[in-house]
Amino acid sequence: MFEYSFQIGYLTLPIVAVLSFFLGAVLALQTGYSLDFGGGQELIGRVVGLAMARELAPLITAFLLAGRVGSAITAELASMTVYQEIDAQRTMQVPPERIHVMPRLVAILFMMPVLTIVAILIGWFGGAVVSEHVSFIGLDPTAYWANLKSVTEFKDVLNGLIKAEVFGLVIVLIACNQGLITRGGPREIGHSVTNSVVSSMFMVLLIDYCLTRILM
Repeated sequence: MFEYSFQIGYLTLPIVAVLSFFLGAVLALQTGYSLDFGGGQELIGRVVGLAMARELAPLITAFLLAGRVGSAITAELASMTVYQEIDAQRTMQVPPERIHVMPRLVAILFMMPVLTIVAILIGWFGGAVVSEHVSFIGLDPTAYWANLKSVTEFKDVLNGLIKAEVFGLVIVLIACNQGLITRGGPREIGHSVTNSVVSSMFMVLLIDYCLTRILM
């Protein structure tokens, strides 16, 4: 489990941090430009705070894991299935679900909240940097953080963490299932990886909509 946690969490963390920073920066830039004519730049902190906590941070983290981790899991398990390693384990009465699926599930359920919290905080910081240094916004950092804190509550962060946990669970289950049901030759490994990533992203968006309706 620790090996999987390292692969899922530590190796994914730099990508999550960079993308979250620029996601928060772009969100602040677009919001500042849209509100420039009405003099509502002080609302940037509120928009970035809620959007990153409730929606964008868990979503971007899930997409990154679907593309990076989910594809790797599917490729590994599909290779083992094609070359009959999974069949050999079943013959020896070793359930592949227990040794291949469960450790990955535990690892991603442990690491998803960590990655999501990092994404939220760095996204907020990216919005603060843009709000202060872009000329047509010029928002004081104190005002940015004050407005962010005025509307962003713990329940908003908790909503994002709940989404992240569900997304992580779905990504691993789809990736493992696609890998274990692969049949044919080596060419089918690529098809399984593609199906895994596409199915994971579709299900993440579908579940995101359903969870948003429920949590709101």
